[in-house]
Amino acid sequence: MYSESDVLDYVNEEDIKFIRLAFFDLNGVQKNVSILASQLESAFKNGVSFDASAIYGFESPEKSDLFLHPDPTTLSVLPWRPNTGKVARMFCNIRYPDGRAYEKDSRAILQNAVKAAKDAGVEFMFGTEIEFYLFKLDEKGEPTKIPFDNAGYMDIAPEDKGENIRREICFTLEEMGMQPEASHHEEGPGQNEIDFHYSDAVTAADNAATFKWIVRARAAQNGLYADFSPKPILDKAGSGFHINISCSDPSKTKNALAGILSRAQEISFYLNSTENSYQRLGEHKAPNIIAWGNENRSAFIRVPSTKEEPRFEIRSADSECNVYLAFTLLIHAALDGIKSNLEPPAETAENLFGQKKSALKTLPKSLAEAKKLASQSDFVKKALGF
Repeated sequence: MYSESDVLDYVNEEDIKFIRLAFFDLNGVQKNVSILASQLESAFKNGVSFDASAIYGFESPEKSDLFLHPDPTTLSVLPWRPNTGKVARMFCNIRYPDGRAYEKDSRAILQNAVKAAKDAGVEFMFGTEIEFYLFKLDEKGEPTKIPFDNAGYMDIAPEDKGENIRREICFTLEEMGMQPEASHHEEGPGQNEIDFHYSDAVTAADNAATFKWIVRARAAQNGLYADFSPKPILDKAGSGFHINISCSDPSKTKNALAGILSRAQEISFYLNSTENSYQRLGEHKAPNIIAWGNENRSAFIRVPSTKEEPRFEIRSADSECNVYLAFTLLIHAALDGIKSNLEPPAETAENLFGQKKSALKTLPKSLAEAKKLASQSDFVKKALGF
């Protein structure tokens, strides 16, 4: 947990020449501006201005000055950049020129949700399982839809050609202070998964965002393209972003689960944020029926069999979401469940995939339907603040 002075000393001692100041638009796409290390002290003191009208979901041109203020606790050296004249990254808080917090700063919105939970006497821990495809590039270096291999679930080399790349990714994660828990080949050809050890919500969101950057960088270095879209090949398994949640008070876990079930339709737009998202749901272990079940991968929420603290897994989300806003809504929905002492319905034990009719509610069937439900939700507006 570096302080500003710690960071300035470290940057000088380690010959770091460039600092990437990172932040996110409302779609969750990472943006950054690079500054010379010599400008870092000024950045801490005054911030670094940028044009907010050029960022999706931010401001209009007539009043578009915002400032990035680096968070010294997030300093991380980029291992794939040269050792001479190193490059480091810090996430930033976004503020108005007068110093007020910017209300559309995704990371700050999540920080506020974490504070609301702590004020209510609970803390939520998050662990993520992130799936992605590796595709070959053509002779011009452009992405194709030709998978890197034709291996299947948990296959091994030589069928699994992604083994060494996953190894590189895991080493890079460790070098940047993150803790991968497991990695393996997934069901689809060229599809991979890497899982993270649980951590607090903001750290988990930072790690997920950094992870996508690392995977794309390592894939490119190996002459490949990493695709995180929910359904890159229509007749193959889609890629999910499974979110595991535990509560500091285990007795409130079922209430938290019930709260999220009750808000599933309203928050779907923020868990599944593209048209492609809705091509994935309802098959290949991507649930669209709002239910929960012990060990049941066909339900929206699965309660895993574990000897550790009780947790539950959101199975329908995908990696195109803004992870900061997704975690924010899940925290507020869980808090609603706890405050209202909600009890979940009876668990679902049967396989829900392929059922054409069900008495249970389903997630929205399209992005337009999900967007409409979110726009009409007072819960979503209150939780996000915009």
